[in-house]
Amino acid sequence: MRSAFSLALLVVMLSANAQSVRLLVQSSPLAGFRYGEAAALWPQLRVGDELALVREADNPRDANAVRVEWRGHKLGYVPRRENAAVARALDSAMALRARLTRLEEHPNPARRIGFEVYIE
Repeated sequence: MRSAFSLALLVVMLSANAQSVRLLVQSSPLAGFRYGEAAALWPQLRVGDELALVREADNPRDANAVRVEWRGHKLGYVPRRENAAVARALDSAMALRARLTRLEEHPNPARRIGFEVYIE
């Protein structure tokens, strides 16, 4: 499996006005949809919405836990198998950004919301 930051080297997205560069760190499905507020907030969510990544270093289930929030509401988490690089980056005060990339009414909650993490 490639590390999240090796993906950043593979993908560079230029903005429409070509004045900023966005380095894609990773693209992931949202983990923990059933345990956050995502279901209740579903009608308000839009592809492109900005998300916050919040480090949970004291999480007893996962030392690398990174919570995904929308407007101060917990949607879920960066998946455990993909969160180590994001956790290290946040721990070192790297300015990571995130946004919604997929909203799909799918019977499997793990496939309903997609998001990307990037450096701008």
